[in-house]
Amino acid sequence: MPASTSAAAVESHVRAFFAGHPVRSTTPVPGSGLRILTAGPGPRGAGWSYVTAGCGAVEFVLCGTADDPRFAELLGAVAGYHATHRLDVEHSLPIGEPWLPGSACDHLLVSLPYLHGPELEHCPLPDGGHARVLWLLPITAAEAAFRRTHGHEALERLFDEPGIDPLDPRRPSVV
Repeated sequence: MPASTSAAAVESHVRAFFAGHPVRSTTPVPGSGLRILTAGPGPRGAGWSYVTAGCGAVEFVLCGTADDPRFAELLGAVAGYHATHRLDVEHSLPIGEPWLPGSACDHLLVSLPYLHGPELEHCPLPDGGHARVLWLLPITAAEAAFRRTHGHEALERLFDEPGIDPLDPRRPSVV
C-alpha cells in the first residue's frame, strides 16, 4: 500500500478517535510523507496528543500538557530514527537532551498507549491490515538503564507503584 494511503488512513483514524477535539495536521519535512497530527484538549482529556502519520505499520503518540512545537520536533526525529531502527514496544532511545526544559527525562520508552487505550492503538488500513499507534513515554536515563537490566515489565510496575504523572516534565525518576 502506498505510504500516502497509509498516512491518510492513520489521519482519518486519529481524527475519528479525537472527535470533538481540535486536530491539525502539519508536515515537518516537506516531501517526506510524514505528517504530525496535533489533537488539543477535548472530551478525551485536557492534554495535547501529537501523533505521527506516515511511519508505516507503527506510528507514535507523544503527549503533553501544552501545545508545544517541541513535541512535533521530537516526533519527526523519532520517525527518522524509526525508518532505520524499526522501533517497537519495549524499545527505548536517548534523545540527547531533556524532552522539555527542566526535565530529567532525556529518553523515550516505546509502550502501549495506556493514556488512550487500544481504540487509538489499533488503526485499520484500507488493505485489510492495520497500523499500531504506540506511546512515546519520556523517561530518565536511570529508568532506561533499569529497563535494560530488569526488563520492560519491571519498569512499568515501578511506574504504577507511585502513580507517576507521565505528562509532568518535572516528575522524579522512579529508580
